[in-house]
Amino acid sequence: MSTTTTPAAKTAGKRNGPAQRRAPADGPPRRLGRQNAAGWLFSTPFLVLFAVFMAFPIVATLLMSFTDFGLRNVTHPLDAEFIGLENYTKLFEDEKFLEALFNTAYFVVVGVPVTVLLGLLVAVLLNNGIDRARTFFRVGFYAPVVTSIVAVAVVWRFVLDPTDGLIAGLAAEAGFTAPDFLGSETLAMPSLIAMAVWRNLGTVMVLFIAGLQAIPTEVREAARLDGAGTFQELRRITVPLLRPTTLYATVITTIGYLNVFEEPFVMTQGGPSDSTLTVSLHMYREGFNFFHMGYASAMAYVLFVVIMAVTVLQLRLLKDNTS
Repeated sequence: MSTTTTPAAKTAGKRNGPAQRRAPADGPPRRLGRQNAAGWLFSTPFLVLFAVFMAFPIVATLLMSFTDFGLRNVTHPLDAEFIGLENYTKLFEDEKFLEALFNTAYFVVVGVPVTVLLGLLVAVLLNNGIDRARTFFRVGFYAPVVTSIVAVAVVWRFVLDPTDGLIAGLAAEAGFTAPDFLGSETLAMPSLIAMAVWRNLGTVMVLFIAGLQAIPTEVREAARLDGAGTFQELRRITVPLLRPTTLYATVITTIGYLNVFEEPFVMTQGGPSDSTLTVSLHMYREGFNFFHMGYASAMAYVLFVVIMAVTVLQLRLLKDNTS
């Protein structure tokens, strides 16, 4: 490539000459100060919103968790009595909270692997196995993610209805009687997990498709030249190279499932017999139905610690596997 200076560049250099000569007068410290001021000016709206709607509630919730803050303290918050760790000790004596903790763990342990594995399977099929209408299928799988949970709940309640639902109708055609999915203590939680997997599958699928498209084609071609079949390519090439994507998808799915609230709130209200009561739903009831705000705040921080512990564990597990 030639480095000869063109007449246009010489002309541009002449035009820039006076500006360059004026630079020392407007020295680096003054320019840096202006840049900092401009940066703070543009950041101020975000900082104000973050302080008002994020930082202040987080700190206030932490302080409330050490008090008996209730409905009587809404107008006089400073009258709340400091009770130390009493809310936290009561939590682990609360059988309903322990049951909610177990139900949440059940939702996560079953729901996260199913969501991630199905998301990977769909991504691989849409990336390699389908040539026609690929965009249509991608949109179809992703549509539940952007659909209102209320609309999703209405559809799923119709599908699972024991008398007039879709499954009940198909079962009746086949000569069977469909079970009451949402009215059974055994089937209610698996039904919610199925709905959550269907609703969140699109997010995981998009992440894996992005990861698959980042794998160099030369690596796949070299594997095929060496005689690797489809399964060997998936096992030896695709899955190992998708490990960072798998970690990210697993972490965000786990965090979302640990905070599960909408599905049981809309579909079952925690029933039957608290079999679908989750920590977030229990916290909502204590805080906004019974106005035990201090107790609910302690519950929120216990859930926060659980989320942090699970996330750190997942990150450490992947680090150990790659080292």
